[in-house]
Amino acid sequence: MATQSKKPVHKQQRGREEEIRAKKAATKKKVAAKKESKKKRTKIILFIVEIFVLLLMVVVLYGVLKTEKVGKVDIPEEDIVINEEVKVKEETTMKGYRNIALFGVDSTTGALTKNTRSDSIMIASINQDTGECKLVSVYRDTYLNLSNDSYNKCNAAYAKGGPEQAINMLNMNLDMNITDFVTVGFAGLTDTIDALGGIMIDVDSAEISHLNNYQICMAEDLKRSYTPVSSTGYQLLDGLQATAYCRIRYTAGDDFKRAERQREVIMAIAEKAKTASPATLNQIANDVFGEVYTSLDLTEIVELLGDISKYQITDQGGFPEESMRATGTIGSKGSCVVPVSLADNVSWLHKFLFEDEEYVPSEAVKEYSAKIASDTSGYLK
Repeated sequence: MATQSKKPVHKQQRGREEEIRAKKAATKKKVAAKKESKKKRTKIILFIVEIFVLLLMVVVLYGVLKTEKVGKVDIPEEDIVINEEVKVKEETTMKGYRNIALFGVDSTTGALTKNTRSDSIMIASINQDTGECKLVSVYRDTYLNLSNDSYNKCNAAYAKGGPEQAINMLNMNLDMNITDFVTVGFAGLTDTIDALGGIMIDVDSAEISHLNNYQICMAEDLKRSYTPVSSTGYQLLDGLQATAYCRIRYTAGDDFKRAERQREVIMAIAEKAKTASPATLNQIANDVFGEVYTSLDLTEIVELLGDISKYQITDQGGFPEESMRATGTIGSKGSCVVPVSLADNVSWLHKFLFEDEEYVPSEAVKEYSAKIASDTSGYLK
């Protein structure tokens, strides 16, 4: 009887053990299911984060490309023409100098790339060891090789082929090695000067009426108000006033005086920029970058502005040099400024910029010089 009574107990215990094992198995399944569900949620969150980051990258890339398209252009190195003899000079008298072309175009609508003549053509030559900078205006009506063996007023090079052709025109005729440029229109120059708080300029009585007349035209085109200049003397000009001052050509000195005014404004901007904080300069670079056309990256511009206190404009002048230039109406080309001897002018330029006392122009420059003399013979005053 005792033996028989224990059997149900064993059966009952086995049933409880199976029930416990079943519960444990169910618990394990639940835990495993929770883990799997957590993994899935984690994967989904990571996927969403990745999509968000990808979208953010696309937005940033679009912003960069948009900025690059507006303000930045890459000119392939192989498209820049530098005369062979100049490449030798890069390791001697021209070593340590950085030469940048500055173009000011007659545009209120933002047409900076080409199809507009460059009213202002300058070369800024920077001695990177000393920080000394020299400015040279190349008079816009100067009769030169446009870099394609056609001869005309040199500002036509920009209109025909944009900055690339204009740079090649300068390099070929002047024995330069320019690869970088900055082009600005009326809006960009006006906004830069305004962002600096204006610049100090000495205005004389012959300039006031012309300055105000140019202001009226630009204010209408740019949809801005203007403040007439009412008195002579050394005074603070705002962006529109200073840009109008740059355009004056109907006083004594004509276009030669206008180029001098343009250099005066550039020098005043440089001096005013030295008093601005790095944060202000950085903000100006970002704000105005869309109103310029340049081979320089925004980071390069910010870097140059960051070092502006070490740069000093020590001299400035015009090309062709005053004692070696003439004017005349050259047939259908109209009134031109003619280098009496391009070769001699180039020798003067290299002495002025690089202190090369014995510079011998390249064979290409000698060829262009002879062609210019032949084309203009009998037309000069």
